[in-house]
Amino acid sequence: MTVVVPEGFSAYAGRGPEWAAFLDRLPGLVRDLLADWQLTADGPATHGYCALVLPVRTAGGRPAALKVSWPHWEAELEHVALQRWHGDGAVELLRADPHRFALLLERLHPEDLGDVWDVEACEVVGALYERLHVPAPPQLLTLSSCVTRWCDELAALPRDAPVPRRMVEQAVSIGRMFVADEATDGWLVHADLHYANVLAGDREPWLAIDPKPLSGDPHYEPAPMLWNRWEELLSATRSVRDGIRLRFHTLVDVAGLDEARARDWVVLRMMCNALWRLQDPPGTVRLVPDDDYLTRCVAVAKSVQD
Repeated sequence: MTVVVPEGFSAYAGRGPEWAAFLDRLPGLVRDLLADWQLTADGPATHGYCALVLPVRTAGGRPAALKVSWPHWEAELEHVALQRWHGDGAVELLRADPHRFALLLERLHPEDLGDVWDVEACEVVGALYERLHVPAPPQLLTLSSCVTRWCDELAALPRDAPVPRRMVEQAVSIGRMFVADEATDGWLVHADLHYANVLAGDREPWLAIDPKPLSGDPHYEPAPMLWNRWEELLSATRSVRDGIRLRFHTLVDVAGLDEARARDWVVLRMMCNALWRLQDPPGTVRLVPDDDYLTRCVAVAKSVQD
């Protein structure tokens, strides 16, 4: 059969030679998986930032979704997290081939939380936290090891970097405190749970997808719900600060998180986001211009503290 890679996904060849090579072999890889797993394509493929998703039917006629990811460390252990959750609050994993970065998943609906009032969406996600935060499988990378590296990179930022130096120093101090804290590791955290990573399902109204799993701290989770759907914060009748704080407190209250600890993680994550933007190679094209993105990072970090 002919596997049609969406034009938008094919365009990612411009990201570099590794992406171009992956996209060249992707149609053949999908054909092999369909044959090996006795699957039949059941509609056009869609894609996210790093993966192709093809609706399929199993040999028994069950609707499912074949996900094939660009090989990278964040996707390497996605199957481990999904196996651990076993469909409780998350999409059900039917089959996995980690060597080919391929997953066969329960088919969900295309509707996500993007069109749900943001505060209501935060209530949904806060309730999911409680179900997803279970003891972490031993294979996962620890959050503390990540934070150790992030702190070193933040501390090395030049003093004239276009982010407030005091906030960089605050983030380094917070990070080093977390590195020394045993509670920083041990729980399975999704790490990228936001509006587009929660889809409508048949067996439950909403289910999480696309984890970037770590052995970490549940308080690490809220930040993506604050920085996404940014244009809505700008256009709302309330201030951006008040909108961010309403989202933050909704997540913390529903999930029963410690407010101070969650706040510290937001500050650290937003400064890390700024760091990674500043580390972009020259000529990198982003949807949000650098100045706007860095302003957003600082605004979120300040809003949860004011």
